[in-house]
Amino acid sequence: MIACSFLPAATQMIYDMGLQHLLQGITFECPPLALAEKSRVVRCVLEGNNYSSEEIDRIFSASKAQGKSLYYVDEELLANIAPDVIFTQDVCEVCQIDTHCTQQAVYKLAKQPQLVSLSPNNLQDVFNCAITIGTALGHEEAAYRYLAGLQKQLDSIVDRLRAHRAPLRRVMIMEWMAPVYNCGHWIPYQVAYAGGVDMLSNPAGDSIVTPWEKIRRYDPEVLVIAPCGFLTERSAAELHLVTRVPGWDQLQAVRNNEVYLADYDLFTQPSASTLVNGVTVLAHLFHPHIFPAPEGLQGKFRALSLQGARQ
Repeated sequence: MIACSFLPAATQMIYDMGLQHLLQGITFECPPLALAEKSRVVRCVLEGNNYSSEEIDRIFSASKAQGKSLYYVDEELLANIAPDVIFTQDVCEVCQIDTHCTQQAVYKLAKQPQLVSLSPNNLQDVFNCAITIGTALGHEEAAYRYLAGLQKQLDSIVDRLRAHRAPLRRVMIMEWMAPVYNCGHWIPYQVAYAGGVDMLSNPAGDSIVTPWEKIRRYDPEVLVIAPCGFLTERSAAELHLVTRVPGWDQLQAVRNNEVYLADYDLFTQPSASTLVNGVTVLAHLFHPHIFPAPEGLQGKFRALSLQGARQ
């Protein structure tokens, strides 16, 4: 069995399940260990450029309007790998290469691979994707072992919240800053597991542009800024996109120093393990008196002081 993953989340889950020996081709955005070990089959025309959030939004919006993809496949490399299965997705043609583009790249191959689209809408769907991956690779039992440990972590968080009778926190997870996007798909379910509710979100659906007036009226107690594809350092460099908006200082989350930056892969990389890590981080941010800072994840989020938020 030879596999290629055109989706970073699938690559992460393959490694999590200990099946990376079956994986040969990946994308340019896959986890660091995979990038060091595997061949990069999928590339993007934006690689190597340091575009701002606003520029990225304009480029991707124009590409989508024109029906073009910013991703391309190294067809010669793919032919040399000759995979039996390729994992792709149809959740977002902006964030990753989609099944249609993949089909265009593989139709000329001498050996036609099985294309497995992983397109989760909610958190349970993400867990089911792990089973789909394990089954396609002939190791379904590895998926069930993997998921059992993750479900145990989630159950522990829920049990603790119940034991402490923790109130739901009114929160917002921000997926993009210019323009502001709410969160969608599986992220509202992460919020719920962590003891919060995001009433600006779109559960099991796409994230959408959200007007600042709507955010001000909602007035979240906790604001987590985690733009898709950005680590905290990149988000911090562009915070002025939100902190200079009229009314920022009046948000309850800002006044009470409950604004946080977080790495994107805790939320918008839908591998089961990274999303459970995201729930663990959110539980700490929402209820720090119940959940200490999670070991090994402290570097993936940071609090934004009121003074820093106004700069």
